[in-house]
Amino acid sequence: MLSIEDNERLVRVGRGTPGGELFRRYWQPALLGSEVTERDGPPVRVRLLGEDLLAFRDTGGRVGLVDAFCPHRRAPLFFGRNEEHGIRCVYHGWKFSADGKCLDLPSEPSTSRMIETITLKTYPTVERGGIVWAYLGPADRKPAPPDFEWTRAPATHRHVSKTHERCNYLQGLEGGLDTSHSSFLHNNALVGSVDLRQRDKAPAIHVEPTDYGYSYVSTRKAGADGSYVRIYHYIMPAQQMLGGINGTQGRSAVPKFDGHIWVPVDDENTLVYNWTCGFDEQSALAPGYVETMEAHFGRGDDDLVPGTFRLKKSAENDYMIDRQKQKTQTYTGITGVNTQDFAVQEGMGPIVDRSREHLGSSDKAIASMRRLLLEATHAVEKGESPRGADPMASRGVRPHDGLVPPDTDWRKAFEKDWVTRW
Repeated sequence: MLSIEDNERLVRVGRGTPGGELFRRYWQPALLGSEVTERDGPPVRVRLLGEDLLAFRDTGGRVGLVDAFCPHRRAPLFFGRNEEHGIRCVYHGWKFSADGKCLDLPSEPSTSRMIETITLKTYPTVERGGIVWAYLGPADRKPAPPDFEWTRAPATHRHVSKTHERCNYLQGLEGGLDTSHSSFLHNNALVGSVDLRQRDKAPAIHVEPTDYGYSYVSTRKAGADGSYVRIYHYIMPAQQMLGGINGTQGRSAVPKFDGHIWVPVDDENTLVYNWTCGFDEQSALAPGYVETMEAHFGRGDDDLVPGTFRLKKSAENDYMIDRQKQKTQTYTGITGVNTQDFAVQEGMGPIVDRSREHLGSSDKAIASMRRLLLEATHAVEKGESPRGADPMASRGVRPHDGLVPPDTDWRKAFEKDWVTRW
């Protein structure tokens, strides 16, 4: 369990809160690069860490992330003209560059010096791995840009998507770090399953703290095959990496590894960025593979409300649960791995009361993550750098999974595979 006070410390993400100030010490995904492909194209609304912002790609190709409202009379810049290296407010014509500099004040006299003092709030951005990342923290604490292995892989070997989850980020993050739930919530074949996670539903979990967060290993008994071992990584503050090579047998076999980043929109909403990356140079994502994979997870184009990143299956329609299917075919009766996660995580309510829970041995990774986040909030309050803020700590990290023969140490079995390729 977590005390009410510590729970509040972690779940509130607005500026000035302990959790919010912690998240502002890391680069955060602000939007997909595919949302702002056009130079001088339409701006995009962004809400991040409780702040209403606007993203646009200027004439030179730079992505600006600025205050959503004009500093003049707070008119919405979403309706602005993205033109000639800046965004122009349609209310009175005030224009600003991607770095917030005022470029034009046509409603003011030509003799006015107001243009020298007016600025638009803006945040630094970088593009890595198909994502536009933003830094919302103190300028003198800004770390180097993100440099994960999957962000370095070529576009032919990488895919990123996102979905909107209607609950606090911590509920989603905890679900990602909870390895035992996949044997139940994601059991999509009650009869005749060949999924390795169904052979042993109570994995042994080992957590090893690192400079970036921790690595953790889940080990499941696999009978005469030995053990099924999965090496995960928790990258602070809210990213998980997991191996995806051997876990679900019978699915389209593309050697890869995967992960998620849970990005707080505000206290009660989260954008989940889902990425997958080919294992090596020979593991390009074949045509049609991405569409098949996203459909399997229940977050393909047909699963989303048009023009949004929200799932059609939602609390309003009980995630379209099929009770007959639940009795005879799958554990949940809900179609789509992503949808199954959302059903239980959103179903807890916008912010769950963790003082009422009872953790078991399978929750070791969750408890460890909470301790690290709490320690990091206190470190920031002391003026220190939190764990994992330096991207060098995690640039060489990759997950892995596979069968390990009997009486063999997984470190020896995976020594050639547990090394970054990109």
